[in-house]
Amino acid sequence: MKKNFLFIFFFLSAIITINAQNLSSPNGEITVKTSGNGILTVYYQNSKVLEIPQTGFKGCKPAQNFKFVKEISHDYQMLCGKKSHCTNQAKEFEAVLSKNTKLVLRIYNDGIAFRYEISGLKNKTLPQELTSYKIPEGITRWFQQWTEAYEGFFPTSTTAKLKPEPSFSGTFTDKDGFNNRWGYPCLLEAEKGVFALISEANIERLQSASCLYNDGEIFKVVPDKNDKIINGSWHSPWRVVIIGKLSDIVETTLITDVSEENKLQDTDWIKPGVVSWIYWAYNHGSNDYDIIKKYVDMAKTLNLPYVLIDAEWDEMKNGKTIEDAVKYALYQNVKPIIWYNSSVGWIDGAPGPKFRLNKPQDREKEFSWCEKIGVAGVKIDFFSGDNVLNMEYCQDLLECAAKHHLTVNFHGATIPRGWQRTYPNLLSTEGVYGAEWYNNVPTFTDKAASHNATLPFTRNVIGPMDYTPCAFSDSQHPHITSNAHELALTVLYESGLQHLADKPESYLSQPQEVQDFFKNLPSAWDETKFLAGYPGESIVLARRKGDVWFIAGINGKNTEQTLEFNLDFLSKNLPTTLFSDGEQQFSWEIKILEKPLNKITCKPRGGFIMVVKN
Repeated sequence: MKKNFLFIFFFLSAIITINAQNLSSPNGEITVKTSGNGILTVYYQNSKVLEIPQTGFKGCKPAQNFKFVKEISHDYQMLCGKKSHCTNQAKEFEAVLSKNTKLVLRIYNDGIAFRYEISGLKNKTLPQELTSYKIPEGITRWFQQWTEAYEGFFPTSTTAKLKPEPSFSGTFTDKDGFNNRWGYPCLLEAEKGVFALISEANIERLQSASCLYNDGEIFKVVPDKNDKIINGSWHSPWRVVIIGKLSDIVETTLITDVSEENKLQDTDWIKPGVVSWIYWAYNHGSNDYDIIKKYVDMAKTLNLPYVLIDAEWDEMKNGKTIEDAVKYALYQNVKPIIWYNSSVGWIDGAPGPKFRLNKPQDREKEFSWCEKIGVAGVKIDFFSGDNVLNMEYCQDLLECAAKHHLTVNFHGATIPRGWQRTYPNLLSTEGVYGAEWYNNVPTFTDKAASHNATLPFTRNVIGPMDYTPCAFSDSQHPHITSNAHELALTVLYESGLQHLADKPESYLSQPQEVQDFFKNLPSAWDETKFLAGYPGESIVLARRKGDVWFIAGINGKNTEQTLEFNLDFLSKNLPTTLFSDGEQQFSWEIKILEKPLNKITCKPRGGFIMVVKN
């Protein structure tokens, strides 16, 4: 009897050993360990980063017995973003979950991505997805509660037991009143100095976007509503976890790496650029022709390629029309971008123009008219969440806009999930609690500095972010960040259309050196390097355009802080222009240096920029 027991014990142990696997990235830094019960455990340099206790769909068997499929190598160009030339390598594995379902797992040098592929569907809706992540209490994390527009803070916490932000409606809570729905990206520090950023990528037709719902320490991936009837094959978006040090998180291009390649044959007309923006200073739309002229003139003076004519242009005052405003901008050699209401989200009581883009024939007519009169792009606002209808509508808009040589900026919309590669005319997306909130509630004043120092580690990692930065004056509620802090945001925040939020007289009253900075400010970068910082405390980035480096940093604290960083990638003696905090709260210190500094002291909520010609 004892011998039989031992035989059974060792036989079962052997089966478990066979089913357990160690799968690794090409450089060996990231490992995924599987178990016989389908749990995936992710490691970075032997440090446990994340446990994925369940994958697949309802009715599937656990993920096990992965087989190697192929080596993956990405090498592609981007028109805008943190890098112009992107590269990444991965190993691809797959596991069979059911007769017609498999899990495809890619292990990259800076993270993992996995998705589900289903075949043989016949007039079916999708089954319930079971993917979940285990995030233990006590783990430091920066998670944003979900809202349709992804406009929330990423508070530093060691618990999921957080009350909803009081200023947001439509929140989701558990029986104890804690928030239990979370929007991507979700950043966590698994061990000291080891981070993971959870998101998703490559939304295509017949797909909704997802978010996380938690029940205690288990965070479930829950796709938004998708009631499409599907025939044939289907695959999910990629579930993505970016992994490594903070430099790996900030510098990654993993979201675009796993997204579909550029679908546009002709992209020569797509030009990233800086935009003068009519809204923030007045907390109102663009129905005043005389005010529009002021912003066009500012763009001309500061050599900005674009002006954004915001909402309400269909109700123009002064006896003028939108076509008059477009003609004036073009006469000044400034390209106009105009605003539309998507008319699927906020409609009643919302500004217009409305209902011009929803039907294919109306959309075609409108974008054809835009192209004819010389409009260069469209900003489309007020979407209604992550469901399949919104996702397909966005793709319809991008494709029709591209046909008529229009760039696109989505506002009141979901976060980027790789469309910036697939549709490179998508130059920016809001999906952020940005400077516009100075117009809405007083909360932003005290929290902005720390929030600003969190976004480069969270929201801006995954794609362009239309924060509308750099306000030296006040709108409805005051700001207490320094001038140098505000200027630094124009470099720290990547956006193919970088909208300057302040009024013309504020920019044109700044020192000539600051005005010259705007004249030469890029909005697309060849290279990005993380130099120093920690979420919510500080951030220092170096971004290169051609042979010029822009090195920017901000202090997210309410106390003075010295930011130190390594500049070994630069030659030692290079002419440098330094913009930093002056002695007074909203004053400048501007210097011409013989070489860049590697240590700068910032005032409370301060910042700096160095422009270095290599």
